[in-house]
Amino acid sequence: MALKLWHCAGSRSIRPLWTLEEMGLDYDIEVMPFPPRFLHPGYTEINPIGTVPFFTDDAAGPDAVVEMTESAGISQYLVDKYGPTDLAVLPHEHDYGAYLNWLHRSDATLTFPQTLVLRYTILEPEENRLPKVAEDYSKWFHSRLRSLETATADNEFLCADRFTIADVAVGFALYLAEFLRLSEGFKPNTMAYYQRLKARAGFQRAIKYDRTLPITE
Repeated sequence: MALKLWHCAGSRSIRPLWTLEEMGLDYDIEVMPFPPRFLHPGYTEINPIGTVPFFTDDAAGPDAVVEMTESAGISQYLVDKYGPTDLAVLPHEHDYGAYLNWLHRSDATLTFPQTLVLRYTILEPEENRLPKVAEDYSKWFHSRLRSLETATADNEFLCADRFTIADVAVGFALYLAEFLRLSEGFKPNTMAYYQRLKARAGFQRAIKYDRTLPITE
């Protein structure tokens, strides 16, 4: 199998998994308990930093295996390597800059504060939890959603007048927000946009492993 994804329910690996499903690519998947660095024997031998996702592409042979750990980057690799596909926005298109900006914003600006909320409300032992940190970063997350509320005021999707991996990347951040009960702060445009994303068959297939409590790295 050329493409393989190591995945945990509810984790950032939903981004490349959703991309694989939208593209209809053949892939192998290994579903692991969270956190895999402790609960999936041998995982740190494959991925020394122990994070999720981990992705490989051995199509070029055993001496040229591609290994990746960044979820939005894997999605971009898939559309660039295995396209052409409308999921990508190309450099000659007007919205190429916006496309790249949303891809990077999805993690650096949106998912980052959520990880602090997750850690200090769920992952840490009760005695180590910090409600004030969680509250502050929840506010940070909601303030950063202003750009999304504006972008979806008159547009069905984020860029290029079509669904792209920018929507996949940002859509996961909204999915994680729902799990963290931060979606209660979504404004109308953002909520309507999220509902459009959740209705996609590709999204439904990507979250089919999320039958247990979703946890993210």
